[in-house]
Amino acid sequence: MRQEYLRVALEWVCKSEADEDIEAYMSRHRHDTDIQELKTYFTSVIDWISGVFSDVESEMRGIEWGRLFEIYHNQPYDPVEVSDKLHELYADGAVKKRAGIFEYILGGCKEPRLLEIRIFEESTKKAVYAQQTDEAKKCGKSNCPLCALETGNNSKRIWKFNEMDADHVTAWSKGGATDISNCQMLCKTHNRAKGNK
Repeated sequence: MRQEYLRVALEWVCKSEADEDIEAYMSRHRHDTDIQELKTYFTSVIDWISGVFSDVESEMRGIEWGRLFEIYHNQPYDPVEVSDKLHELYADGAVKKRAGIFEYILGGCKEPRLLEIRIFEESTKKAVYAQQTDEAKKCGKSNCPLCALETGNNSKRIWKFNEMDADHVTAWSKGGATDISNCQMLCKTHNRAKGNK
């Protein structure tokens, strides 16, 4: 256990030293009579984590806390707000990667990729595609809602299922659910252009 703590502490302090590797760090400090610098840095990281996250979760193990400390330790956080957000994300069934929640919160909840948000089920995509396509054919417009708003060649184009992507009408990061009521099929070009809007 002590060896594991030492390994982690060394990894963290090396991240703070411009990505110096452990061997270089150990070589540079080979004549030190104590490990005070290492201990101080390790304690600083632990104290920072404890000050930001009042909840202790099993997914906190294995996270690159030294890297996150270097990026975020100068930003102010309200532990109550952090805890509320943590519980909200833990309860959200769309979040597949719980370990990513911590960095997501530290980064201001701006990178949903960290959470590996659950994508729409295949059956949901097919049902939405069929409904959109039927309505589009009746109206003489494209089955991509964004193409249908345009006046170009694609304004009446009926896209094949494999030419479209499922999209959150209201982005997941803005509270949109990953269910059929918040799903639309967009042509791949429009879905990529839409991003997180």
